[in-house]
Amino acid sequence: MAYIKLPEEELLPGIRGLMAFRPDTARPLNALAEILLRDPNNNLSPGERETIATYVSYLNDCLFCQSVHGSAAQCYLEDDGTLIAQIKKNYEEAPISDKLKALLAIAASVQKGGKNVTTAQVEAARNAGATDKEIHDAVLIAAAFCMFNRYVDGLGTWAPTDPQAYAARGIRIKEDGYANFDAMKSIGK
Repeated sequence: MAYIKLPEEELLPGIRGLMAFRPDTARPLNALAEILLRDPNNNLSPGERETIATYVSYLNDCLFCQSVHGSAAQCYLEDDGTLIAQIKKNYEEAPISDKLKALLAIAASVQKGGKNVTTAQVEAARNAGATDKEIHDAVLIAAAFCMFNRYVDGLGTWAPTDPQAYAARGIRIKEDGYANFDAMKSIGK
């Protein structure tokens, strides 16, 4: 049970219940997620960006966010869950690009605190082919998901423990994105 009374709490897990509680803040938060995770003017694929969000949420132990965004990453990357599990376990050994590995290292440092990012990490990302925009966006995705994770967990929202409960959300995110808040309210989609 969340720390505050949320509308339809039993039907709307995680951030979804919070967004129903405060639709005025939900719209800009969803707009931010849409730009960060789905903007077509980015060399990182939506799957790679969702992977960064998933990894940071995993590091923050936010079950809801790592599950929802992990499901979205799986949809974009056509992954059965194996790759996302490998990344969570040890991204350095996962079969992903060196560029994504370098960006995940930066994201992990941001998760600990922004001042933990090092010049060496940024240079490693550049050497792996990351542009300044991709480095910027990896940092901003990591910072934003630290906020989203703390929002979800700081208000004690609930999250389904069955990974299959998130499959439909991942498909819905891939198809509809984040910007259409009213469409996101629908249960199970």
